[in-house]
Amino acid sequence: MATPTPVRHAWRALIGLLAITAILFGINALGVYAFKTSAGEPASSWIPELALDLQGGTQIILQAQTADGAAPSTEQMNQAVTIMRQRIDATGVGEADVTTEGGTNIVVQIPGEADEETRQRIQSAAQLQLRAVLFVSGEVSGSFVGEDGTATPYPTADPALPSTPTASPTSGSDVSWITPALQAQFQAYNCDDPANDPANEPADQPLITCDATGSAKYILGPVELDGDSISDASAGVVQTSGAWAINIVFNDQGTEQFATISQRIYPLTSPLNQFAFVLDGDVLSAPSMNAIITDGKPQITGSFTQETAQTLADQLKYGALPLSFSVQSSDTISATLGSQQLMIGVIAGLIGLALVAIYSLVVYRALGTVIIASLLVMGVLTYIALCILAWRMGFRLSLAGVAGVIVTIGFTADSFIVYFERIRDEMRDGKSITSAVEDGWNRAKRTIYISKSINILAAVVLYILADATVKGFAFTLGLTTVIDIVIFILFTHPVMQLLARTRFFGGGHPLSGLDPTALGAVYRGRAQFRAPAAAVKGRTARSRGEAERRQTIAERKRALESGSSASTTEASKPSNDAKAGRD
Repeated sequence: MATPTPVRHAWRALIGLLAITAILFGINALGVYAFKTSAGEPASSWIPELALDLQGGTQIILQAQTADGAAPSTEQMNQAVTIMRQRIDATGVGEADVTTEGGTNIVVQIPGEADEETRQRIQSAAQLQLRAVLFVSGEVSGSFVGEDGTATPYPTADPALPSTPTASPTSGSDVSWITPALQAQFQAYNCDDPANDPANEPADQPLITCDATGSAKYILGPVELDGDSISDASAGVVQTSGAWAINIVFNDQGTEQFATISQRIYPLTSPLNQFAFVLDGDVLSAPSMNAIITDGKPQITGSFTQETAQTLADQLKYGALPLSFSVQSSDTISATLGSQQLMIGVIAGLIGLALVAIYSLVVYRALGTVIIASLLVMGVLTYIALCILAWRMGFRLSLAGVAGVIVTIGFTADSFIVYFERIRDEMRDGKSITSAVEDGWNRAKRTIYISKSINILAAVVLYILADATVKGFAFTLGLTTVIDIVIFILFTHPVMQLLARTRFFGGGHPLSGLDPTALGAVYRGRAQFRAPAAAVKGRTARSRGEAERRQTIAERKRALESGSSASTTEASKPSNDAKAGRD
């Protein structure tokens, strides 16, 4: 005999849920055992990461510095806070805290221990400049490599040399920018000397600088484009080479300017056909212009790893800081709430879960075990999802996030009540248990989907509009609501389809929660019910009262209309009999 279609669908759904669970655990296992951070630590963990309020972290105090030494304005400080927050917590769920202090300081608090890349991301100005290359030379171990390939000591630039171009430069690629004084300064420039700070050189003048490793030294033309012309920047893999790169998208004005620049330098010979991307005075890359780029989508390539490429892309994408900063202090801070508050939150969640379990068992008897099992499966999926999100998007679980998980337990219980009561209503209408499960699901899922959609909408609105302290609550609320829907489709309903075909539940055992007699009708077989006989007392009478109390408004209205029609018919019979007698 072939297996009924609902049973096959139920097993397929359960196997699919098992596969999803295995995939999630496999993904996190890769993060734990296969991927490493720049510090050599596992990229992921089997324990969700906690936020600043629950585990403490690192506090960095930065002092703002303006070019002219004047006090920074409030607008500059607020803009710097916004950019820093975006850099270190672009998703808004990393629970970092960035605030101003005293008008000139910015206090950055990060959960856990801040690595060097995070520190650089915080304090780096990320001032992107695009300059034409005028000259390039090699650098070896603290000495300059001449044209003959021999290493010579750094000479001292003669201040008496002329510093004004003999002919007015016509473009950023014009070699007239290279004056005798500039050439002498280039010869004397030491890439390893910390006193050389090319980041603060004027934008309308040529620049002497090096690449980030100090292996090449450049003379660059004036700035022709800056970071304000960039509308987007993202890290990606070059399909042809497999290397990591930064893909830049210019805005309309930048696209037009870059197209003009590429048309100018494309026909030139090396190194004049090169165009340097300069970040904070260091040359990131100086590629040759191999084509005229008119779509405004150039690409920075170099010796990037995934982490360095993503860091640079974030710096460029979120703009340049309006101020420069120096680190005043860097300290480890304790949790503002700590493990005690976390334990209180966990206990509150367990109490809520226990109350839901007790209510389910009292009201729905053995059917309540389905609710408990669904909540346990939901808890497992939520836990592993938090572990993966901590790795992939820096999610940190705060006390507000714990509250979002607890609230979802109540929302989930509401959905179970809707589903189970729909099943019972179908049974009261005279359907068998197997049919009641299917029809009850078809009626209940519309209500459940609408309810969950409202929860997700509320979570999205909170996440977009609320303060950073509330984003954790909104995120966990939305996440657990989505998982709740998945559990209902792939676990709760399939389990009910299978249980409805067992002797205990399908036969309507008094402890199953699906006893037809207790619901106000007596099962007679062949998907039929009959109303309890008036002579039966005790439990049958109580069941009839239960059925009457649970009648819908439409059922009561039909009952009243039927009663009125019957009364009218009975009232008309005596008059008809009397008429017949007179006849």
